[in-house]
Amino acid sequence: MTEIKRKLVVSASPHFRSKSTTTGIMLDVIIAMVPALIAACVLFGLRSLALTAVSVASCVIFEYLSRKILKRSNTVGDLSAVVTGMLLAFNLPSTMPYWMVIIGAFTAIVIVKQLFGGIGQNFVNPALIGRIVLMSSFTTQIGDFRAPFAYKNAVDAVTSATPLSQINAAAAASDTAGYLDSADIPSLVQMFLGERAGCMGEVCIAALLLGFLYLVIRRVISPVIPLVYAGTVAVIMFAAGGGSVSFVLYQLMAGGLVLGAVFMATDYTTSPVSVKGKIIYALGCGIITSLIRLFGSLPEGVSFSIIIMNILVPHIEHLAAPKPFGTPKRKKGAEK
Repeated sequence: MTEIKRKLVVSASPHFRSKSTTTGIMLDVIIAMVPALIAACVLFGLRSLALTAVSVASCVIFEYLSRKILKRSNTVGDLSAVVTGMLLAFNLPSTMPYWMVIIGAFTAIVIVKQLFGGIGQNFVNPALIGRIVLMSSFTTQIGDFRAPFAYKNAVDAVTSATPLSQINAAAAASDTAGYLDSADIPSLVQMFLGERAGCMGEVCIAALLLGFLYLVIRRVISPVIPLVYAGTVAVIMFAAGGGSVSFVLYQLMAGGLVLGAVFMATDYTTSPVSVKGKIIYALGCGIITSLIRLFGSLPEGVSFSIIIMNILVPHIEHLAAPKPFGTPKRKKGAEK
């Protein structure tokens, strides 16, 4: 009598199957960041490409070595270290010394990612922590922003103030409307195209929006977090700017708001899963960003807002967890 082959396999839920892989998702994110990288090279020169290469190579090497030392299976092939390296570079000025970039890569990969278990185990965004460590340790170098196309003329290669710091200074002096009409600040068109000082990956809004559309079309990210994040900042800045639409547009395009909302706040590991949770999370990011920009000593608040909300994600998930179908509502005063 032949043995009957078992065709019914019973396993623990969930039973959802998908063709998506970590490598495929990370490759899509890399493709989405290519327009911003090209824009950075055009605006700030080929040193932007070199800095990105150093950051990516450092992250990959640190991931490989740390996995070897910890005797874990190597995960370099999933491309997550490449994504972290690109994001770290995007959050730095093109003038950042290479050895400092390597320190940021070590912090992001070894300390934040691998010491907590590797991909999917880190509780905050690695690239943002790397940036914050560099910003706290090397304030002068990370604030060395060059004007676009300055590399074409060495004489003009001097440090330039970012539009966000200029706008916030004008707002503090209650002269926002007059300052926005002056010639000291880039036009909205220049802001959109990236013709301004800033971190190399954050300046060209057009390139970042192309990446956003690509990720949404490919269903790599949900548009909920970026739209709610930007919408929250827009509403608060509209009220703070006395109803000035120009002030709102400058606040949305200046700094790293678009870069953070699209590529870092949407990180799978450090953002909520449910739609309700995503909305709460994005609202928090927008509120904290606005408060830091309006009342803080730093002109920018994206990095800190995302990190703070990353830490709160487990609590948000608990509050926003959907109730199983058919669960009866508990009456007040009922016994537990």
